[in-house]
Amino acid sequence: MTKQITGLINNKTEKSQSDYSENYFSQKRNDNKKAVGFKLLCFDITLILLGIISAGFGLKGFLMPSHFIDGGTMGLSLLANQIFAINLPLIIVLINIPFIIIGKNIISKEFAIKTCCAIAGLAICVAIFPYPHITNDKLLISVFGGFFLGAGVGLTMRGGAVIDGSEVLAIALSKKIGISIGDIILSINIIIFSFAAWVISVETALYAILTYFAASKTVDFLIEGIEEYTGVTIISIKEENIIQMITNELGRGVTVYKGERGFGKSGEKLYEMKIVYTIITRLEVNKLKKEIEKIDPDAFVFMNSIKDMKGGMIKKRRLN
Repeated sequence: MTKQITGLINNKTEKSQSDYSENYFSQKRNDNKKAVGFKLLCFDITLILLGIISAGFGLKGFLMPSHFIDGGTMGLSLLANQIFAINLPLIIVLINIPFIIIGKNIISKEFAIKTCCAIAGLAICVAIFPYPHITNDKLLISVFGGFFLGAGVGLTMRGGAVIDGSEVLAIALSKKIGISIGDIILSINIIIFSFAAWVISVETALYAILTYFAASKTVDFLIEGIEEYTGVTIISIKEENIIQMITNELGRGVTVYKGERGFGKSGEKLYEMKIVYTIITRLEVNKLKKEIEKIDPDAFVFMNSIKDMKGGMIKKRRLN
């Protein structure tokens, strides 16, 4: 009887210790998640603030003093400001309200909140900050006005928000009518630039197109970055040597698929082989090609652009 009681006590103690350990590690995981979430939120807020400052500089330092416009809802806001003399900060907020509501419905509530704060922040920035007037040269105004405005849009998008609702509208319309987002945005801007040419002048519309291209290229650069990733698939009979080269020379991870060789240069030979897949930055593409050429000149290599990725052995590193 004593042994049974002792066993029950020991079992109860072990169970209590197990429950305590489980609760402790569960709490630890929750705390880590909260800490990571807070850091990511702070990073997003920093990007959005930088985007607001940059976009405000593009508007007040370049475009507004010379009565230039851009594409998207920002272009509509600048047009309304010039034609109807409506206060620009006010029209920026009003014209984007429908797109914030659409964003909440088709993307997320968090996105809508961030976008609302970003647009309000831009309006306050344009209304209050005393940006200097940089230049009167029309070409410089178009290029650098578009650059800083595009930098603002790109940084804000990196932070999980937008300050130009045309992207949100394009996403919504794309789902309904089946046309690509890029084509919808292009169509919207064609309408805006045509209206600007009719109401203001053809010269203004042409400069607006130049501003739009400068802004869009800056956005692409900030979203994709100089380290735009490239997925590389390699089919070679010397796959082991190539795997060693990628992991040791480039410091990258690899994924190996099992495949079956079909009809090649040497005729039909059906046998199992390994297919090597890795992801590198575009700065490393040339080096990878040279190393593969050294190992197997007959290797079949094809590449595709990777828009975004997370995890694995991909990291920013100095090239050797």
